[in-house]
Amino acid sequence: MEEVQQIDFVKIAKLILQNKKYYLYTLPVALVLSSLLIICVPRYYTCTVTMAPEASVMGGGTLSDMAATFGITLGSSNTSGSDAILPDLYPDVVASTNFQVKLANVKVTSNDGTVCDTYYNYLKNNWKTPWWNKVILWVKSLFSDKSSLGSSSDKLDPFRLSRRQNGILQMLEENVSCAIDKKSYVISITVKDQDPLICATMADSVKAHLQEFITEYRTSKARIDYNHARKLCEEAHAQYVKARQKYAAYSDSNEGLILESYRSKQEDLENEMQLKYNTYTAMAAQMQTADAKVQERTPAFTTIQESSVPVKPAGPKRMIFVALMLVLTFLGTSVYIVTKKE
Repeated sequence: MEEVQQIDFVKIAKLILQNKKYYLYTLPVALVLSSLLIICVPRYYTCTVTMAPEASVMGGGTLSDMAATFGITLGSSNTSGSDAILPDLYPDVVASTNFQVKLANVKVTSNDGTVCDTYYNYLKNNWKTPWWNKVILWVKSLFSDKSSLGSSSDKLDPFRLSRRQNGILQMLEENVSCAIDKKSYVISITVKDQDPLICATMADSVKAHLQEFITEYRTSKARIDYNHARKLCEEAHAQYVKARQKYAAYSDSNEGLILESYRSKQEDLENEMQLKYNTYTAMAAQMQTADAKVQERTPAFTTIQESSVPVKPAGPKRMIFVALMLVLTFLGTSVYIVTKKE
């Protein structure tokens, strides 16, 4: 039976104490290098906004909603009257190109007032990156096609983006994140930025744009019905006014006549005017019903956590990074001493 070798910690400790001069070289070097490295990484701030759509719109309390919390879909969503875009897809909506282009055009102002431009131009001209990222981008630019970068004055076209525009939108996507709580359907929007005021501004803008998207989507069918009903109502009103003017003109031009033909013609015009009026009132009632339907389908949002300008940066954790590098250097040096002396 093979004998199990035991680790002699006392012997290892003696080896480390006998060769502690190695730590006088490695630890200071690790301290200086890790400090210089982490200082090059810009500080960033985070701001989180949470909101909840109207509960009745979400259709909570049903068996299908309970199953949805476990990722199970029961039956067809169309038969239950639910929406095609479920709340689980809202993060994909925020990450979509069209949504990011809207966010890129948001006007932002830095905390010190030196920047007052669109978020796209802020990311392009004022975003700070570590020096090694700049070296990597410079090396890539040597082997890339300059014509695909596009002009700096080009407008953002979601259908056709240049490589520079696509890269900046990728930066925007990394800075903006959206998460959905499947149990409570609470929407959490988190924005990361190097400026605290811009961070809070973009968090509020993402919330407003997402609310606008949800409202526009949920009321799209009702608004189409309302516009159609309004068009029919306007046409019916124009026909009624035309019939009324025709009846009035005929009555004024034949005032005082008692001929049967006149009376018959007048009754026909009056009946036609009444018919047009009945059609107009019916269309007006239908338009009011469609307008009420739009209001009914418009969701209400409850903001749980408003955007607020962060006071302290969220990262990078410089002290933790330096301490971790020192620990790793100590362990590496200890392994080197033990293996070399053994």
